[in-house]
Amino acid sequence: MHPIQILILGGTSEAAALARLLAGRTDIGAMISLAGRTKNPAPLPIPHRIGGFGGPEGLAAFLAENRVAALVDATHPFADRMSANAVAAARMSGVPLLALRRPAWQAQAGDRWTEVADAEAAVAALGARPRRVFLTTGRLELPAFLAAPQHFYLVRSVDAPEALPPLSRLILARGPFAEDDECALMQAEGIEAVVTKNSGGTATYGKIAAARRLGLPVILLRRPAVAEVETVSTAEEALAWIERRV
Repeated sequence: MHPIQILILGGTSEAAALARLLAGRTDIGAMISLAGRTKNPAPLPIPHRIGGFGGPEGLAAFLAENRVAALVDATHPFADRMSANAVAAARMSGVPLLALRRPAWQAQAGDRWTEVADAEAAVAALGARPRRVFLTTGRLELPAFLAAPQHFYLVRSVDAPEALPPLSRLILARGPFAEDDECALMQAEGIEAVVTKNSGGTATYGKIAAARRLGLPVILLRRPAVAEVETVSTAEEALAWIERRV
């Protein structure tokens, strides 16, 4: 019997966790696809490809050509275009689709959140008065902050951005980040506000907990709206969904 073919749209820790669960299975042939935005992705234990598909039509064609029996969208919660393409391609091809998506963070007592729609709104929320900002929105959102050069930005990113605000310091690092370490960093840098995305999960929650502990305001980019599809929040749940199709 030939193994059932699974395509994972990856780029997250959840996708990597699912890949580890599927590695070595003889009844499931899994491949993971990465968008290529991260220059040096973490090693993966299953075959992978890098790059786009050419829109939903291209993804649907890939699913057909490779006889993919199930599609798992485990992209970043802010990769809304890829998620929309996955929904459209699944409909075109008739391939079952599951979203593996970590829950969004929820405000707790002591949090000082301002939720905004996008990076431009985050810039506006910072205001005109110069502030020391811990900025972890990722390098693709960074250009919006060039419009507010009065602030000092402590920028943390996996890859180096093409341009930085004039008053800034870059930290190249990949999570997870512990709460105590985030507290120490913010205190050492004199941080007055945190700007980040509501990515969810535990790997980068340390900065949220640290901001709460220090009483700092957090400007939080809301997740983009995505189509409603069957969704799970852990790799183990995704594996169970796949196994029901083996």
